[in-house]
Amino acid sequence: MSEVKVLVEGYAREVKRGWLASSSVALIKSNSKTIITDPGCNRKMLLEALSKENIQAKDVDFVFLSHGHADHALLAGIFENANFVTFEDLMYEKDLQLEYNKNIMGPDTEVIKTPGHSPEHCSLVVKTKKSIVVVAGDVFWWAEGEDQKVNIEKEDDAHPKELDMEKLIESRKKLLGIADWIIPGHGKMFKVEK
Repeated sequence: MSEVKVLVEGYAREVKRGWLASSSVALIKSNSKTIITDPGCNRKMLLEALSKENIQAKDVDFVFLSHGHADHALLAGIFENANFVTFEDLMYEKDLQLEYNKNIMGPDTEVIKTPGHSPEHCSLVVKTKKSIVVVAGDVFWWAEGEDQKVNIEKEDDAHPKELDMEKLIESRKKLLGIADWIIPGHGKMFKVEK
């Protein structure tokens, strides 16, 4: 079975002319493969977290990207030997673009569509020995200092031009029905109350 560990807890703080933000990053060991999810844009934090796990960027097999926003995807390129599983049903092996099977990263993982925050958004479902963990990207996220309570109707105002609130609510319901634990795009990993 797969193992999941949060390497970097994502953060988001609105500032005068934008956001100070970088996504949550998870390390997944699945089927003897090393997977990094949404590597974010805080290079120092990411490299320090990898070092603590004795992982070098060249040793990562897959990078999963939930969606294309820079605060989630900017550092993907540091993993020079990884295949990139993206949000458009595509996998990149260097410059070779391929369609992929939803379980491409191992039998304990599944990529699922979770639109709303952005049209192409997807999430990664991971089965571990004790639970199902979902790397949710920005289906769920909280700004710094915000009370981290699950509210499926919470407005997402970070990217209003791309937002489809109706689809986002459906994606939130879907993930809450699947997961025991959710790693949000920004904020602490949380247990799903069933």
